[in-house]
Amino acid sequence: MKIPIYHVDAFAVEPFRGNPAAVCLLQAPRSAEWMQNVAAEMALSETAFLFPKGEGYHLRWFTPKTEVELCGHATLASAHILYEFGFYEPDETIKFQTLSGTITASFSRGTIELDMPRRDPVSVPVTEQLIEVLGQEPLAAAVVNNQVILAELENSDAVRSFAPDFKKISTLPQPDVIITAPCKERYDFISRFFSPVTGIPEDPVTGMAHCTLAPYYAERMNKTKFFAYQASARGGEVWVRLGTDRVYIGGKAVTVSQGDLLHQKD
Repeated sequence: MKIPIYHVDAFAVEPFRGNPAAVCLLQAPRSAEWMQNVAAEMALSETAFLFPKGEGYHLRWFTPKTEVELCGHATLASAHILYEFGFYEPDETIKFQTLSGTITASFSRGTIELDMPRRDPVSVPVTEQLIEVLGQEPLAAAVVNNQVILAELENSDAVRSFAPDFKKISTLPQPDVIITAPCKERYDFISRFFSPVTGIPEDPVTGMAHCTLAPYYAERMNKTKFFAYQASARGGEVWVRLGTDRVYIGGKAVTVSQGDLLHQKD
């Protein structure tokens, strides 16, 4: 039995922009070891594995090194494939069962919106270690469950020009690092995301990060809808709106290639 696999650029309107993900459509569950091997072979920031379950799909995400509990761009890529290849009609909602609970996807006027868990950051003191890693003193810092650290820099130019030292970033207690600043251009804010410990030196566009960025900026800007930009080399635009306990992440995607996995043994 062939196992279809797709290469999708998420949070992009043209190929070779946004964040690439592999999407693997399974008929039945596979072992974690097999999925990890496939993800390492794909060598993208995330590979999504989904198989039918109930009224929707069970969805898991793997970096080249490890399984993660939440990934926005690979979920967007998965929904894009299900809509584009006729598994769902554009007016239908897709339900994904994940390690972070149920995530839904809906389609409207060419944009997919994901209903994702809200992850409010908690303010923390700026440490000497963080200053050393960033090479500058951030205006503020916040963490989420000691998994993510967010640092607000002086301005958008500081975010764009930041030259990461991945070895230093790997020494922080939190594996995921967001740097961000409000933006005076067409966007409300910009950001970058680093996670070298999990095999992602710099992630091009990170849906999960915006589950934290939205509540962070809601307090500062007194608004709940944002148009954001992730300022990686590839770059990507993200529409964000904040709910009571959810964050709604919107973006577009492009299918770059499709094929079949030939070596399927666990």
